[in-house]
Amino acid sequence: MKFATKVIHAGISPDPSTGAVMTPIYQTSTYVQDAPGVHKGFEYARTQNPTRSVLEKNLAALENGKHGICFASGMAAVDAVIKLLSSGDEVISTNDLYGGSYRTFTKIFARFGLKFHYVPMTDLSKIEEKINSNTKMIWVETPTNPMLSIIDIEAVCALAKKHNLLVCVDNTFASPYLQNPLDLGADIVLHSATKYIGGHSDIILGAVVCKDDEIAKELYFLQNGTGAVPGPQVCFLALRGIKTLHLRVERACENAAKIANFLKDHPKIKSIFYPGFKEHPGHELAAQQMRGFGAMVSFTLKKDTFEDASKVMKNTKYFLLAESLGGVESLIGHPPTMTHASIPREERLAIGMTDSLIRLSVGVEDAEDLINDLENAFSYL
Repeated sequence: MKFATKVIHAGISPDPSTGAVMTPIYQTSTYVQDAPGVHKGFEYARTQNPTRSVLEKNLAALENGKHGICFASGMAAVDAVIKLLSSGDEVISTNDLYGGSYRTFTKIFARFGLKFHYVPMTDLSKIEEKINSNTKMIWVETPTNPMLSIIDIEAVCALAKKHNLLVCVDNTFASPYLQNPLDLGADIVLHSATKYIGGHSDIILGAVVCKDDEIAKELYFLQNGTGAVPGPQVCFLALRGIKTLHLRVERACENAAKIANFLKDHPKIKSIFYPGFKEHPGHELAAQQMRGFGAMVSFTLKKDTFEDASKVMKNTKYFLLAESLGGVESLIGHPPTMTHASIPREERLAIGMTDSLIRLSVGVEDAEDLINDLENAFSYL
């Protein structure tokens, strides 16, 4: 089954009781049992819900996995994956990652005896330097957030296999349409499904997909045991959003390429970060492991100050100043003070996240309108 068919049909069948094409919203907390322990596969909605089950099957198919496990948010999914580990275990993470993940690692799990190392994963030797007897997992984001570096998933997984380590890939920026980490050897793929999977800025949802039965068993246990599950309305909206995932991402990628080319030689721009450019250090790798270069673009300004960045962000009309990404509408944001504010400034500067860094999530509007919107905002500098 090809991807465009999967988003419509994988794991989804018309409702057997009514023939409804769309999976119904099963808004119920509990289910009648014929006898104690004898039921139709559903006991209590924290444990199972028919709407959620269909979504989980669909997501598993999109990532070429076997098991899909949904959570109340992307961070709840991150929380569950890290809870596969125990006190004393160590994780090697990319040093350019979502600020919420960094905050959870450093402010919550570090208190319970887990240790995290942050390295530039574009250099495999930096990963290998940190591997020791306590290392249990490698945490990958690619493309990275917000600097859009490209990490070699297959190479990282080969290294992890040598040392019997788990690899979790946060695939939020790419979406299942552009990249499938399980096919490249990853054990776990994670999404903030709030973003491209939902696609309409109207849900909060997390998802994890894997192939291994034992990993899935533990994740289902954590899903049920901690109760961070999405409601049926959210799952219904996610199923709705997924049906146009390929169309939305394809259009957004086309728009991002046009906007990146507009920014590339603009006199107000100092640096641009976009893997679609041949001079981007990860361009060739992105072309190999992705089916497109994504719809995220980051850049810095000639006068590298927050004041100038703020002028630009306050004066866009179609690019909405907001956190998040992956919706049909274009968003503009300032990672140092918004999505990555929890990361110390010196660590942000070390990866190139300077005070004027602006991140664009390019949507599906008309590209010419978006370019004119940015040009107008630059006129305030």
